[in-house]
Amino acid sequence: MRITIFGATGNIGRVVVNEALSRGHHVTAITRDAKKAAHLPSGANVEVGDVNHIADVIRFSRGQDLVISATRPAQGQEKQLSAIAHALLEGLLETHTRLLLVGGAACLTVPNTKGKLVLDDERFVPLAWKAIAQACYEQYQHCVSHRNQNWTYMSPAALIGSGERTGQFRISDAELLIDEAGKSQISWQDFAIALLNEAESPQFLGGKFTVGY
Repeated sequence: MRITIFGATGNIGRVVVNEALSRGHHVTAITRDAKKAAHLPSGANVEVGDVNHIADVIRFSRGQDLVISATRPAQGQEKQLSAIAHALLEGLLETHTRLLLVGGAACLTVPNTKGKLVLDDERFVPLAWKAIAQACYEQYQHCVSHRNQNWTYMSPAALIGSGERTGQFRISDAELLIDEAGKSQISWQDFAIALLNEAESPQFLGGKFTVGY
């Protein structure tokens, strides 16, 4: 596949680039800072662009099979997430390219709570994370209401970080995944596996899904 990845130099983005290349895909890695390109593998075609600009979305998605966005704004700029979703969805209407958007867990429901959102559960979203969680929820809602429905929204577990690439995880379309110890977590490496699986064989087009142990 021909895949464009926005946010390619971020924590998740770099792992996704590696996973995509390991599967033989042709990757165009987009970064806003050319200096960060040194951290990307040589197999990626690196370009400088800004996911906030519809013109850049169109430019780097034309002729591609898929766009993956794994961007995350700086603290204090969380509201940019909805604007990023808008730029992606509008730009991709022009090129008819599918979008796989890495979001947050806020839009999921918590098991055994009669539909309580992760956003409203302090066990998984402490006060310090509330701003980014609220922004992720609004980002998802923007996708749902947009006229372009050629997208999939991927939510991580409540906690995501560097770890092992095990290939052993669970998938859910609506509920947060919690293990027997009461934890909701996934490694970047296994998250990337699930993301590329969805890229290759779409199961949740026009909706969301999540991955966790």
